[in-house]
Amino acid sequence: MKLGYFIMPLHPVSRDYTETLQEDYESVLLAEELGFEEAFIGEHVTDKAETITSSLLFIATLAHTTKRIRLGSGTVNLPNRHPAAVAAEVAMLDHILEGRFIFGISPGGLRSDSEVFGNLDANRTEMFAEAIDLVLGIWAGEAPYNLQGKYWRISTEKTLLKDIGQGIMPTPYRKPHPPIVVTVVAPHSKGIVKAAERGWTPISANFLQPVWVASHWPMYTQGCANAGRVADPADWRVAKSIFVADDEATAKRYALEPDGPYFHYFRQLVAKLVGNGRPELFKHDLSLPDTAITMDYVLKHLVICGTVDSVVDQILAFRERIGDFGTLLYAGQDWVSRELGRRSMELMASEVMPRVNAALGASQD
Repeated sequence: MKLGYFIMPLHPVSRDYTETLQEDYESVLLAEELGFEEAFIGEHVTDKAETITSSLLFIATLAHTTKRIRLGSGTVNLPNRHPAAVAAEVAMLDHILEGRFIFGISPGGLRSDSEVFGNLDANRTEMFAEAIDLVLGIWAGEAPYNLQGKYWRISTEKTLLKDIGQGIMPTPYRKPHPPIVVTVVAPHSKGIVKAAERGWTPISANFLQPVWVASHWPMYTQGCANAGRVADPADWRVAKSIFVADDEATAKRYALEPDGPYFHYFRQLVAKLVGNGRPELFKHDLSLPDTAITMDYVLKHLVICGTVDSVVDQILAFRERIGDFGTLLYAGQDWVSRELGRRSMELMASEVMPRVNAALGASQD
């Protein structure tokens, strides 16, 4: 199992914006230093807690200070961007990173973003599908283009000067394009079937009950089968909220108590997702009333925390419950304590993952 990193990010609204951006930047540099294979960066435009407004722009700041780690958008929220801008920026970033870029896409889930971009009441799933088709159409086509959709039309027919390059858009470093991943949230997601049919791979979100994470794999295998290929567990990324400490008391305090970053993180998510009509994501049993979604309940079910030995056991139990997968994405949090935040990542990379993989290897012998 590989180890990756994922940040939305999500910080207390009282923190200094410049400081949180620097902290997120440093956390990705630390991930590379510790041997994390890849890092995904989220984006939201209208949220003082989720402070990276462009995953592509943030990744660009890391392009020349990182050398090995693969960097992914987690995700570009396609209904909120013009497809031509996305196609041009992703193509450029793929060249800057010389193939280290992973193109994560989604319809976007923050309602205030949808409102500010004027698509709150639109069919954003339909917009998402059209947008990615247009992006891929630009990369596969030739100027002057002639791409027509319900929401966007893309052409340079009136202004093309091919001999000097005017009206011609760049294409990615990798051909035909960088790998495409989609974040999966919905239980038994039908969207993952369509994604798999197109050769895209899934990331299961870190705020889902394990029972719903487990529901994603059968849908992915169905989509792969529809496309005539066998699903490979190595292509499935699963994000998880994890905190590792040198002693159990510190782990429990930092991960579960109200002054810790995990409590803040999930309090924000519960307010946003339950308010958006998605309470089922937090329930291990759909018969539970919404009033059962307390912070104690959410943290108990969705955060893995403890010493190295305890976290290893919990990750193995989680994998046993949901099935085999290829990459565990460690969900980064606000560094309420810089020392504890960094130490958790260090323990995760140097001690937890080697023991997890040793246990998995022994179980296969």
